[in-house]
Amino acid sequence: MKAALSTRGPTRLLLAPALVALALLTGLAAGAPSAGAAQRATAATSVTAATSATTATRVTTATSVSAVAEALRESPVYVDPAARAQLSAAEADTLARQIKDADKPLFVAVLPAGYPTRDLFTDLRTATGVTGLYAIRLGTGFDARADAAVMPRTAVRNLVTSVRGESDTQTQLDDFTDRALTNMAGSAPSTWGSSDGGGGVSTAALITVGAVLVAGGAGAYTVVRRNRRRHEEEQRAALEKLRVVVDEDITAFGEELDRLDFHPAEAGADDSMRADYERALDAYDRAKSTMAQAGKPEDVRAVTEALADGRFSLAALAARRESRPLPDRRPPCFFDPRHGLSVADASWTPPGGATREVPVCAADRTRLADGRDPVVREVDTEYGRRPYWEAGPAYGPWAGGYFGGGILPGLLVGTLLGSMMATPAYAADYGSGYGDFGGYEGGDVSGADFNADDFGGGFGGGGDFGGGDFGGGGDFGGGF
Repeated sequence: MKAALSTRGPTRLLLAPALVALALLTGLAAGAPSAGAAQRATAATSVTAATSATTATRVTTATSVSAVAEALRESPVYVDPAARAQLSAAEADTLARQIKDADKPLFVAVLPAGYPTRDLFTDLRTATGVTGLYAIRLGTGFDARADAAVMPRTAVRNLVTSVRGESDTQTQLDDFTDRALTNMAGSAPSTWGSSDGGGGVSTAALITVGAVLVAGGAGAYTVVRRNRRRHEEEQRAALEKLRVVVDEDITAFGEELDRLDFHPAEAGADDSMRADYERALDAYDRAKSTMAQAGKPEDVRAVTEALADGRFSLAALAARRESRPLPDRRPPCFFDPRHGLSVADASWTPPGGATREVPVCAADRTRLADGRDPVVREVDTEYGRRPYWEAGPAYGPWAGGYFGGGILPGLLVGTLLGSMMATPAYAADYGSGYGDFGGYEGGDVSGADFNADDFGGGFGGGGDFGGGDFGGGGDFGGGF
């Protein structure tokens, strides 16, 4: 290099200072002296370092429960950065739009394997602060919990069981979401906003639509009247089929009253016994009068609600007379409500369906434990005698009166009646979808004011693993 410089001559050496001076003048004219450039470079380096530190912090907090909860308050689906291989951004967006469009408080989180599971559901519900159904895919495990106002624990457990065998994340979450949205009550939190693209409707468009409506008004009115008559005829036919079953229920309850052989003035009778007996008689009368006035299938729900109330009163009366502890208020036997109050929940798998927990009477519990079939309530259909859950859609309100409080959806998942009730057409025809049976609201901000028992238990495959592992679905709390 030195040799090269020595050959350039004196002229080059004289020009060098001039070029340096020119460069300094140019920098000053641009307002960027070399010292300032150095300062900016130093500042840029500092910003880069700070950004890197912030990014590192975000990566650390992205897997905290607080970060997950914050994300779920903004959108129904959260995918942890370490679990993005399980569910792509496009798949997550599609799932989120489906939940938003359904207007249901369903929260879905995809977390990496090894994520701490101790008290995960309880902590996530507390941090999110919104009443809802919470589903978590953790590695290859899956579980869910819900506030009872949104879905009872039995329904949650049954839904989780129905998809737990699916190893593919997208398939599992899609199937769970499809089934959950038709089962759960409540509305989406307002913090999610809308999935619609928005945009107003122009005046010209409104005028055009109005002209079309006026032009087709006469024809539409004729079609509506014809459809309405057909719908009324179908409802009357469905009610007549259902009336036979309901009359059998009322008769069976009346026979129970007779067999009780209770007299309010008998020796040992007290005011509590007489009150139970009076409530049972009132329920019997209410069931008869309501059925006599029924004009459509959905009216039958009030009839079976009265019969369920009456049977509980009889069970309480029998316990008082025999000096036994009063029974818990449980739903009737799933297989045939005429069997009376259920005594426990038992695992049952319908043909071609997933295993679920159903309320059973003592006799059916014994049959199932022995590997025998339960005694099922069958009804007449066009294909012969079939279980009521494989009969027509009119049996939805009938079953809803017996299994109210939101328990029915989990019982009927995967059955013909359950599939019918999940459709918008069913709600339009019979006034009762899955969510209508519970009458609950969800999506409200409750903060930490919720029943932690709803989020208890462990996380995972059908039972508590212990030590913070996944448990059996249903309640929030404990481990995950």
